[in-house]
Amino acid sequence: MRDDFTAVEGLWADVDLPAIASEFGTPVYVYNTAVIKHQYERLVKAFDVPKLALHYACKALTNLEVLRYVRTLGAGLDCVSLNEVRLGLMAGFSASDILYTPSGVSLNEMEEAIALGVGINVDSISLLEQLGQAQTEVPVCVRINPHIMAGGNSKISVGHIDSKFGISIYQLPHVLRIVEATGLKVHGVHMHTGSDILDVAPFLAAADILLDVAHKFKDLDYIDFGSGFKVPYKAGDISTNIEEMGELLSVRFRDFCKNYGREVALCFEPGKFLVSQAGKFLVEANVVKTTPSTVFVGVNSGLNHLIRPMFYESYHHIENVTNPDGKARIYTVVGYICETDTFGTNRQLGEVREGDILSFSNAGAYCMTMASNYNSRVRPAEVLIHEGKSHLVRKRETIEDVISTQVGTGLFEQVNAEIS
Repeated sequence: MRDDFTAVEGLWADVDLPAIASEFGTPVYVYNTAVIKHQYERLVKAFDVPKLALHYACKALTNLEVLRYVRTLGAGLDCVSLNEVRLGLMAGFSASDILYTPSGVSLNEMEEAIALGVGINVDSISLLEQLGQAQTEVPVCVRINPHIMAGGNSKISVGHIDSKFGISIYQLPHVLRIVEATGLKVHGVHMHTGSDILDVAPFLAAADILLDVAHKFKDLDYIDFGSGFKVPYKAGDISTNIEEMGELLSVRFRDFCKNYGREVALCFEPGKFLVSQAGKFLVEANVVKTTPSTVFVGVNSGLNHLIRPMFYESYHHIENVTNPDGKARIYTVVGYICETDTFGTNRQLGEVREGDILSFSNAGAYCMTMASNYNSRVRPAEVLIHEGKSHLVRKRETIEDVISTQVGTGLFEQVNAEIS
């Protein structure tokens, strides 16, 4: 069995994580472009189709320097908010290489995206009707919900029958009536079944549904299969077999193009697949605390910086990079937030001493982008490793940054002066 976690971890072998912690302080997110490139090229090689387009799902990690690097690889961008679109344009992506895939937004927001020149992906009958009346000259992509349950957690399974995402496959006749009545041009169809898809079979079943849908539209330029491929989180962990899926889906897609009468592009939106393993999160051990049943390591971070273990019950591999060869001991690693923010329970680490640096793996996706100022804590710095050199790509916040948008009214100054 292939071990994708260990293979990718090898790309970190020459990165001196304790030195980065010393230079930039902790907590700090560290990103490795060598890993992003490895994952991108693996996807490209997996598919044998006439036209392949990869749009990075930037909600995973939106740092501008990361976006700029992804663009050098040849990727487009998938965005779920107007500000992500604006970040993509700032990073140098052309509007034509950006697909806007929101959920539950207004016609006004869609029209703002249209004004920016990006492609739009529609996931509701209501919005499709509104666009058909107001923007008939603008080509659209239609997001279909195939009603396939896939994904590693109920919060990230988005293609099932009770999901808010997409237009039900059972509503396809209604979609076709709207298109016919309004003259709306559909140039793409789309699906996304969920994240952390382990088994290839549900994905291929959903792909077959989408290919059947595609035959209903005569002027498609692309078919977008979303993403959600599972990455490994520890040695020996199972992940999506991209090579197997690429081989099987490529056959289906080439047959589709032959029957459709022309070549259309096969599109994917990898997010976590590209950047999850490209990130490490470095923290410092504040205290080693022994209770009657547990030895806790309290670190200088919490769910405000890495919420995935608490939100998704996700696993992040933890290492003591200061003392990797120390005597192995069992610890529960916890944060400094005034909540139960447990990063890992009963983890075997090299003996941890106060001041040691711990490293969390798979910290490239949905870590900084989901960070907050809870407990009025500041968000960490971000560092990019490119060709062996470390570059600061986001400064650590200060309390001044946290309060910069607050507005004083002067309402209580006199009262407080009197109290003083």
